[in-house]
Amino acid sequence: MSQLYFLANEYRADLAKLQELDLPPEIVADTLESMGGELEHKAMNVALMARALESDAAAVKQWSKDAAERAKALEARAESLRAYLARCMDACGIDKISGPAVSLSFRASSAVVIDGEDLIPAEFMRQKPAPAPEPDKTAIAAAIKAGKEVPGAHVEQRRSLQIK
Repeated sequence: MSQLYFLANEYRADLAKLQELDLPPEIVADTLESMGGELEHKAMNVALMARALESDAAAVKQWSKDAAERAKALEARAESLRAYLARCMDACGIDKISGPAVSLSFRASSAVVIDGEDLIPAEFMRQKPAPAPEPDKTAIAAAIKAGKEVPGAHVEQRRSLQIK
């Protein structure tokens, strides 16, 4: 079977030849109908292939959505287990556990906490193309570390569980 574009070119060429001949319209119509069989068959197969690909694409999109939801659920469960482990270690006063497969320890960290965004001076606001400016936590942290007070924000000391 020929490729569709070859069949279409042949069909157009044959149609042009038939139009040049002085034949009755019934004979032209019968001739075109007999020539179009292979072209129509090929066109139907191409259309069915396009539908199959669209169906496959929809199935892959759904699979991707389902996989993303499952990944999100697994991440939430892992975070819950980390929090549970940290609470248990804190309750027992344990700061470090080492074993052949895994080591657990707490790491001290600090985080800027915004108490009131409207209280923060303009010099500590980052201008974004978004509807409103947002606090620049890096600049706020540096200012607080340098001993400057920033209204509407403070630094909070935290501990986070590290699993290595």
